[in-house]
Amino acid sequence: MNSKLVVGISSRALFDLSESHEIFQNDGVEAYRKYQIKNEDQILVPGEAFNLVNKILKINDFYENKDRVEVILLSRNTADTGLRIFNSIESHELNISRAVFCGGESPYKYVKAFGVDLFLSSSKDDVKMAIQNSVASARIISSKSKKLSKGDTLLRIAFDGDSVIFSDESEKIYAKEGLKAFLDNERKQKSMLKAGPFKSFLVELNKLQSELSHVDCPIRTALVTARSAPSHKRVIKTLRNWGVRIDESLFLGGMKKSEFLKSFKADIFFDDQQNNIEDASAKVTSAHVPFGIKNRK
Repeated sequence: MNSKLVVGISSRALFDLSESHEIFQNDGVEAYRKYQIKNEDQILVPGEAFNLVNKILKINDFYENKDRVEVILLSRNTADTGLRIFNSIESHELNISRAVFCGGESPYKYVKAFGVDLFLSSSKDDVKMAIQNSVASARIISSKSKKLSKGDTLLRIAFDGDSVIFSDESEKIYAKEGLKAFLDNERKQKSMLKAGPFKSFLVELNKLQSELSHVDCPIRTALVTARSAPSHKRVIKTLRNWGVRIDESLFLGGMKKSEFLKSFKADIFFDDQQNNIEDASAKVTSAHVPFGIKNRK
């Protein structure tokens, strides 16, 4: 019997709550509460991760009499102020029934209890704590890219390699000793790359793809990395050793990733480097993975 793929999503990642969040920051909790209650029948417009969530939920259409994937709302709101969010979920016909409203506290502490495979939030602190608890997690970045693509149900997810799918062991060598030392290490290194924070999520996606191989699979994955030959070999061998298949692999040798991600039509792109995410977010929805040496001050 297959387990579920579970995605935890914050309310600010799912819907555009910029106006009410500004009230919270400028005028405090009570002003925010009054505003949300006053406007609880005003349906929220989609946020950065809405299109992604919508496509994830549509995967269930390929299964008979069961939900193979689930999205759970994990919010810092109270249930009182969160009623507007649930009204918006119902209005947009999203199949989301489970939720946690933490009344100002971080909801990350519940990701393990729900068995969350991926946690997406706009809170840097919540994301960091989830990663520290071994849950694939990323901070959704505000994007100027077009969010909604009606009629397009193919879920496209793109990943950076080092510090996302793989550990930061190779990036440490590059950061401390430079490119030549990095390449020399990759040439002579016979061991597989160690797992990064998103390996488990990629494995779960692969299970779904395998189960749906008899139909026109609704999921497509891409590895988009700054690596190039000869450092590509270790990546390929590691994925093979894990039994993981990635549909498209782009070894860009340091080129900017944004145009390639646009061509792939990524619904989301995960990367550990803030500058890569800021560049990519102009073209596609992007999320920062605060893991590895590049994120240590």
